[in-house]
Amino acid sequence: MTEFTEIPVIRLGDRPDSEIAADFRAAYGTTGFGYVLDHGVDPALIEAVFDASARFHALPLEAKMQVAVDRSHRGYIPINSSTDVNSTLADVTKPNQSASFMMMREDAAADPATYLSGPNQWPDLEGFRPALEAYSAAMCDLGRRLMSIALQAAEITDTSILSAFDTPTTWLRLLHYPPQPATSAGDLYGSAPHTDFGCLTLLVQDDVGGLQVKTPAGHWVDVPKRDGTFVVNVGDMLNRMSNGRLLSTPHRVINRSGRERYSCPFFYDPHVQTVIEPLPGTGTPRFEPQIFGDFLRGELEAAYEAHKPVRK
Repeated sequence: MTEFTEIPVIRLGDRPDSEIAADFRAAYGTTGFGYVLDHGVDPALIEAVFDASARFHALPLEAKMQVAVDRSHRGYIPINSSTDVNSTLADVTKPNQSASFMMMREDAAADPATYLSGPNQWPDLEGFRPALEAYSAAMCDLGRRLMSIALQAAEITDTSILSAFDTPTTWLRLLHYPPQPATSAGDLYGSAPHTDFGCLTLLVQDDVGGLQVKTPAGHWVDVPKRDGTFVVNVGDMLNRMSNGRLLSTPHRVINRSGRERYSCPFFYDPHVQTVIEPLPGTGTPRFEPQIFGDFLRGELEAAYEAHKPVRK
């Protein structure tokens, strides 16, 4: 990984995927983050999901708690209820200063054999579910294209792993960060330093700012809103699939703007039963095989009260 001072821009549009893959390799082999332009997602869908988020977070706490996050990780996650205790990037002792609503893949019913399967919980809020479902469908299409490009960028010779995304694990998170006091403790974060644990994160954010990416030298580079783009980053599972060729870069959020901050990350991951391991073409494996669902269980049980093992 090389030192950087700004986040690169990758243009999709109708360019050949081979050209885009070269740009993807340059960005995610050095920085791990990029602005993706000409992505084809209707701006009206983005506007609708931000509107849905603002209306949901404006509801009384009692109404939001009616859809409190369940053990399938769907629903409302109140502020002060998640802590990145597994972080190796900071001594995290305080919970994240954000609240969120989580939508995952919509399953008709929970399958006991499939971790995190199940239907979503929906608040009684007009237009909320259609907005999120339309946005999620568009993001799945974009995520699929970007995964194909990422495999080309990492020079993976067998792309059959794409079948693991036929029934993907998806997470749409509507995040609300209240402003942190300028005098707040240095170890109090909107989102503590971390790497994302999946494959691809596709983020839209407002113009408040607060997202920062860590460079190899330990500096923090701001990632402000850039109109017409998604901020896209690689997570730990794609880092493993690429045998380290594509980087999962630490990042954090600190909102000292004095304003409320809203962002909507979409996480595009393989089915939970997928075995994650370095793929053909990436050289001598540097990582041991790991079942994605087993990894997720460890992360969620450590970070969220709703996932703590039930004591009998």
